[in-house]
Amino acid sequence: MGTGFVTLVSGLPRSGTSMMMQMLEAGGMAVVSDGIRTADEDNPEGYYELERVKKIEQDAGWLPEARGKAVKMISALLKHLPDQHEYRIVFMRRTMDEVLRSQRTMLERRGKPGDPADDAKMAAIFARHLAQVEQWIAAHPNVRVLYVSYNEMLADPRPHCEAVAAFLGGGLDVERMIRVVSGDLYRNRA
Repeated sequence: MGTGFVTLVSGLPRSGTSMMMQMLEAGGMAVVSDGIRTADEDNPEGYYELERVKKIEQDAGWLPEARGKAVKMISALLKHLPDQHEYRIVFMRRTMDEVLRSQRTMLERRGKPGDPADDAKMAAIFARHLAQVEQWIAAHPNVRVLYVSYNEMLADPRPHCEAVAAFLGGGLDVERMIRVVSGDLYRNRA
């Protein structure tokens, strides 16, 4: 595992970022999380979030201590990362209909029912956003990215776990990472 860069796990909401954080932790990587948002029915293994990440635009003081560790950051915040650090982003991708279904299910559990008719609009917004994120990443030489398909990883975790371990400089326990990948959590499939 490299120590000269900050590892960021990113993607759209409900794309498998919490599972990837759990996989990295199981593989032996230190993760940065404050435990404020606790596990629930939507993320039974926890969210692995750090509240300070949400204020990256005003406060990036936590970044130096995050070198050699993994931090979860929603894709909308990546554009606020300061250029003086090196980043490796494990970017989770999941089929859009599953992202939308999972998001709607989570909102319904919280008493905020979503309208399936809004799915086409949200899919278009998310697609534009992802294109912008890819352009931002391509324009920053201090950022490297590995795109990981949540759907493909659940079907065959080994090659994806091996690719993540290699991308992050080696040293992760791939077998332990593979054991984290659980079909039991794959509830909102197409």
